[in-house]
Amino acid sequence: ATNRPEVLDQALLRPGRFDRQVVVDKPDIRGREAILRLHARAVVLAPNVELAVIAARTPGFAGAELANIVNEAALLAARKEKNAVEMADFEEAIDRVVAGLEKRSRVLSEKERDIVAHHEMGHAFVATSVAHADPVHKVTIIPRGIAALGMTYQLPTEDRFLLTRGELEDRIAVLLGGRVAEELVYGEVSTGAHNDLERATELARLMVTKYGMSERLGLATYGERSPLFLKANGLGGERDFSDATARTIDEEVRAILDRTHDRVRGLLTTKKSALVAAAGELKRVETLEGEALRRLLNGEAAATVA
Repeated sequence: ATNRPEVLDQALLRPGRFDRQVVVDKPDIRGREAILRLHARAVVLAPNVELAVIAARTPGFAGAELANIVNEAALLAARKEKNAVEMADFEEAIDRVVAGLEKRSRVLSEKERDIVAHHEMGHAFVATSVAHADPVHKVTIIPRGIAALGMTYQLPTEDRFLLTRGELEDRIAVLLGGRVAEELVYGEVSTGAHNDLERATELARLMVTKYGMSERLGLATYGERSPLFLKANGLGGERDFSDATARTIDEEVRAILDRTHDRVRGLLTTKKSALVAAAGELKRVETLEGEALRRLLNGEAAATVA
C-alpha cells in the first residue's frame, strides 16, 4: 500500500507484477456517517447527537480520524462525569482534531483580541454575502494549536469534486475577508492574515496554471517537468515555460487577488456597522454559533442576541 503511487517504478506495474491497483479513497459524507455510527456503538450517545451533522463537518477525514473523534468525544464526556456523550463533546473533539487544543494560557492584549474578532467576523460576513461559500457554522477567538488565534468554521452542505471559476473566486473572497476587515476598521493590516494570503495565492495560481481560467494564458497548463525519481526525492525539474510566461502568470495571479480584494472591500464597506457590532459581541462571548451567529450576520443588533 502507498499514498504516493506516482513515485513507483513503472516496471513494478507491468502485467504479471503489481498490475491491479485498488484505489481506496477517503469516505464521502454517507461513508463518514456509517463509520461514525460503527465506532459510536461503543459509547452512550445523548439524544441531541446527530451523526449526519458530524459527518458533514468532517470532509476529507479518513476512517482513523473519525474513530479518533469518537474516542476524543468520549474522553471529554468522561472527564466531565457525564452519563452520555453529547453533541458539544463531538464539536469540541472536531475542533481539537482540526485546529488543536485550546490555548487559554495564550493571553492576547485587548487590542489583539479586538483585531482577531474583526478579522474572523470579516471572514464570516463575506462567506454569507457571496453566492458559492459554505455556510458559516461557528466563529471563535479562542486560540488553538500552534498559531491559530481565532477560527471561522464553515459547514459544507455536500462533498464537492468539481469547482467552477465563480466558486474558486468566492473561496478566495472568503480568505481575504479577514484582511479587508482589518483595513476597513483600523486603516492598517496585521500579520494575522499570512495563512489566508498563502491559501488565496495558491488558489489563484492553480486557476492560472492548472485550470485554464486565465484569458491571457488560455487553455494551456504550466508547471515543472520533473523525472519521477527527482520528484520522489523532493528535487525540482525543468520549468516548461519561458520567463515572459512566468511574468504573465504572476501578473494574472496578482490580478485575480486584486480584483477579488476590491470586490470584498465593497461588500464589507456596505456592512461595516454590522461587522463592528458582531465583532464586539464575539469579543464579549469569545464563541458565536447557531441562532445568535445567524442573527448577527443578518445585521441584527447584538443587544437583541444576548
